[in-house]
Amino acid sequence: MITTAFLQYSGNGPMRHEESLLEAGLRQRGIPVRFYTIKRIHRRQLPLDADSFIAGDMDAMHAAMRQLDITVPEPDDYPASLRAFLHRSVWTSTLGEIERALETGSAPPTFIKPADRRKRFTGLVCYSERDIAALGNISRRQRVWCSEVVRWAAEYRVYVADQRVVSVDHYDGDATVLLDTATVEAAVDAYGSSGTAPSGYGIDFGVLATGETALVEANDGYALGAYSIDADAYTELVMRRWNELLDSART
Repeated sequence: MITTAFLQYSGNGPMRHEESLLEAGLRQRGIPVRFYTIKRIHRRQLPLDADSFIAGDMDAMHAAMRQLDITVPEPDDYPASLRAFLHRSVWTSTLGEIERALETGSAPPTFIKPADRRKRFTGLVCYSERDIAALGNISRRQRVWCSEVVRWAAEYRVYVADQRVVSVDHYDGDATVLLDTATVEAAVDAYGSSGTAPSGYGIDFGVLATGETALVEANDGYALGAYSIDADAYTELVMRRWNELLDSART
């Protein structure tokens, strides 16, 4: 049972949108809220235990997990059980391999993004080796996800808690272009049935220029970005995921 909640806040300027939602949702549940800075979590100055809830950015959450002996989950942007919903080629490579392929002309324009926890750069479309050179001194051994370039007419975040869709937010493109809800529900069912889905997560879908509803990427729920989802639904999702992570440390 959660008795205390810790939310990341520097104390300067406005709070992040995600922590503002959680503060409202936690107070509605009668859970006391305390604020912390990134320095305090890295210095292990928070009295975290099995009855604590904590939320913050990815860096803060990973520090909290290490303090509580929780194994930090590996990112799973494109779950194996959802490959049928991609409707495009997606594969892994390294920056060096993509750079060489673009330089020799053996690769078309390719979307790339980091494939590990540490997001050393923001995903981008690379048209030539110069786009990779512009990333600077990032190791060319950096593992990346690669995707053929497609055109999205609209993109949405679907929020899922305990295998239930609790909210859907439009975040890019034409808001009049709607998702095929049957496709979304089939994907949520497939992910849940696979046994690999977290208890709370966000899953981004878009509508391609072809009209197909396709998976953009999956996002774990413990440090999930929020758009227009309401405080109650967002808090339920994040708390479910955190409780699941706490349970993993106890077993």
